[in-house]
Amino acid sequence: MAVFVGLAGFLVLILYRPIATAFAANPGLNGLIIGVLILGIVLAVFQVIRLMPEIKWVNGFRLVDYGAGFDQPNPRLLSQLASYLRDSQGVSGPTMSTQTVRSILESVGTRLDEGREILRYMIGLLVFLGLLGTFWGLTQTIASVGDTIDGLDVTSGDFGTIFENLKTGLSAPLDGMGTAFSSSLFGLAGSLVLGFLDLQAGQAQNRFYTELEDWMSNMAGVDVSQAGAETSSTETAIVSLERSVDRLARQIAAQNQLSSSQTGSSTGSSAASTGDQAAVKQSIDSLAAGVQSLVQHMRSEQQMLRDWVEDQGEHTKRLATVMEDVSRTMSNGGRGQEPGE
Repeated sequence: MAVFVGLAGFLVLILYRPIATAFAANPGLNGLIIGVLILGIVLAVFQVIRLMPEIKWVNGFRLVDYGAGFDQPNPRLLSQLASYLRDSQGVSGPTMSTQTVRSILESVGTRLDEGREILRYMIGLLVFLGLLGTFWGLTQTIASVGDTIDGLDVTSGDFGTIFENLKTGLSAPLDGMGTAFSSSLFGLAGSLVLGFLDLQAGQAQNRFYTELEDWMSNMAGVDVSQAGAETSSTETAIVSLERSVDRLARQIAAQNQLSSSQTGSSTGSSAASTGDQAAVKQSIDSLAAGVQSLVQHMRSEQQMLRDWVEDQGEHTKRLATVMEDVSRTMSNGGRGQEPGE
């Protein structure tokens, strides 16, 4: 981004004279366009600079022991993540569920997009100002050409005077054309510069978001891309269970209503009771199947969590062994490890 801004400034210095001539065609509108361009450049650079404290905070948190003794102030963009990590950290480090990871990532993505909305608006504003100057200049040109033609007096017979009047009258249309083309030049060039800077800022934010997503997914111990499928499976089992319970409740209510209203023959009552019992049995079977599916899914998630905890325990043991070897090597003054260590 800095290289591109430097090249653009160097190009402006080389083409200073024609740019100054074009700027003088309409200093007011062209100055407004340049002011919007400078403000947009500042905002684009700010979108990248604002990521530096966030990156510094994440790197600092990762370097300490699960955030213990980490006293840096909370970042603005990652304030929700910072609050959660400070409140949930324990002996073995902070724990984070897949739902929490997705919620925090969505919040960060929304804030990043909101920060670029103004920059995108300014790109469109530059194009609009350039077109506005173009139509303004063309309007002046058309009106001036009409006035010039109306002012010519060919009946006088003095062609020298007619030609001088024509040259004088054409100065106003030429000024209008200068306004049109200069405004279009500055507006389109400014939108091109801001568009490239917005692209660079977007790439920097996407890289920050991707690295943050990888770090948080490693902390949670699962792939964030698979969290949606797991959540969908759990929700499906819960919905099936709710439907089974609701169906069972309706069958029981219908049976009670039918039993209270029946005072007829015992044969008819027995047949109706048999049909209701079959319906209730079917609902209970559906309920049992839904509960069994939910229990199996919960057991699979628990097994996955236990496997992850065991893997983390083995990784911690290996890391502790390596740290002990490094400590012994440093205590021996940089000599090699002794046999058996």
